[in-house]
Amino acid sequence: MQNRNGTRSEGIRGAVSALVPGYSIDAIEQLGPGMDHVAFEVNRELIIRFAKEADLERRAELVRREHALLAAVAEISPLPVPEPVSSNPELGCLAYFKIHGTPLLDTPPFQRVAHAESIATALGDFLTAIHAVSAQRFSDLVTSDDQPFEEWTLDAAELYATVAERIPVADRASIEAFLCAPPPQERYSRVFSHNDLGIEHVLVDPATWTITGIIDWSDAAFVDPAYDFGLLYRDLGPAALEAALRSYHNEAEPIRALRERAGFYARCSVFEDLAYGVERDLIPYTAKSLAAMNWLFE
Repeated sequence: MQNRNGTRSEGIRGAVSALVPGYSIDAIEQLGPGMDHVAFEVNRELIIRFAKEADLERRAELVRREHALLAAVAEISPLPVPEPVSSNPELGCLAYFKIHGTPLLDTPPFQRVAHAESIATALGDFLTAIHAVSAQRFSDLVTSDDQPFEEWTLDAAELYATVAERIPVADRASIEAFLCAPPPQERYSRVFSHNDLGIEHVLVDPATWTITGIIDWSDAAFVDPAYDFGLLYRDLGPAALEAALRSYHNEAEPIRALRERAGFYARCSVFEDLAYGVERDLIPYTAKSLAAMNWLFE
């Protein structure tokens, strides 16, 4: 998509016509920025996403795979997920009808905290369901994402160095002690998971505070089952983590080890979100990351 509004609008209209022939377009609105995609809402009901990948062959393969993945996830997820209407790998785009709801990231923080445990309980049930799926079912759609813990720590240290001046001085000693400490033991069996279950990807009904959908499955992979729990801990706090763990069932995973690794991932990943917010001047990301320092590095 080019930057000029007229050219961009024409490009989106052309993509929608290719994806959903005969669909009448009344309004187009660009949604918030994403790391991997540019997304637009058409007529307040149809979402069309364009992959940012520059390599055209890889971009086409990513779109084909995500279309198939979303269709497969919709069959096993206890919570709504985007179900693709159509895709065009050559154009690098995919369309699905909007799941109504507000991203948790965009809700008032004090209300989010008040409802964090009930939301986390539902997410624990959700993770139980998708982690239990046979690896064979998704073996052709996703790969493993299994970075050694030492690399997690190194990446976190590099990102911390870029944002340290934004972090209160009182928190820095605890952070630096964590970055110098040995990581947990890497003993776990990989499972299929969302692999990016931050609060920007959890939609809720602000009237009832029930989850209405889980969006953005582009990072789904075979991963440590603790990783998505780490993101819940990072974004919703320790009480939410405990609520999610209480509702989670996985006989292969001792809860104590799961909790320890979740804490490690939460502490490492908070610097990436803070750097993302600072770099793009996204106040919700910056604010929630700085707030998380209070429970991640006590």
